[in-house]
Amino acid sequence: MNTQVADTLHKAVADTVAKGNDSGWILHHVMDNKTLSFEPFGEIHFPVINKLFGYNLGFDIGPTKHIFFMWLSALLVVVLLTIAARRYRNGNLVPKGLSNFFEILIVFVRDEIAKPTIGKGYEKFLPYLLTAFFFILFGNFLGLIPYSATFTSNISVTAALASMTFIMTQFGGMRSNGPLKYFKNLVPHGIPVFLIPLMVGVELLGLFTKPFALCIRLFANMIAGHTVILALIGLIFFMHTVFVAPVSIGFALFIYLLEILVALIQAYIFTMLSSLFIGMAVHQEH
Repeated sequence: MNTQVADTLHKAVADTVAKGNDSGWILHHVMDNKTLSFEPFGEIHFPVINKLFGYNLGFDIGPTKHIFFMWLSALLVVVLLTIAARRYRNGNLVPKGLSNFFEILIVFVRDEIAKPTIGKGYEKFLPYLLTAFFFILFGNFLGLIPYSATFTSNISVTAALASMTFIMTQFGGMRSNGPLKYFKNLVPHGIPVFLIPLMVGVELLGLFTKPFALCIRLFANMIAGHTVILALIGLIFFMHTVFVAPVSIGFALFIYLLEILVALIQAYIFTMLSSLFIGMAVHQEH
């Protein structure tokens, strides 16, 4: 380690210790911002773009670190799955390597998620479910790489993903049952007439609580793990002693390994619930 890097690292540690019990640095690392930090080696600052075709927008539409990793995740989905698919086009029906790995995941989503929860006509929704699954999965795993960021811990991102599920659910329900019949069947049959206005409100509210639950579930689970890891490491500086380091780092490593499992589980849960909501809308009970 050269002198410049050592001095920068020492300054970073000193600044953290000087903050005492200030935990704002945790939010700085978890929340979105315009800086991609590689401390103590340097930083990359994303440009501020508040003008479009010479017109002052009044707000910034430039990239942030979460947007950067969203682009990276989308690129990985397109590139890796395209490579895997091309190996089948070459007449190779026996998957190997990358193709075999992705086939396992694709078959799992198809046979264990889409088929049981949607049933007949699941093929129409399988492309969306696979896209959501791999996009979230890659995003979760990218967030475990040092100096990266987990965009699925951003509630704006999870809200957008949940909104897409909401759109697919309503589109699928109205396409399969017709718009009027779809909304009519939201209210259970055979209930007393005086309860119909109440049930209409409850069912309409339920249409929005489902994607809301998707949004909050993914956001909360992904941000919680990273916050706990940073808090455990921060104990070393908050308590002003290195004697707590073995315990702090040991627990942080355990949570980090647990996050690997959580990254996969959360992608599965989001896809499973999305498929379940679509299936309930497509095949309404009469």
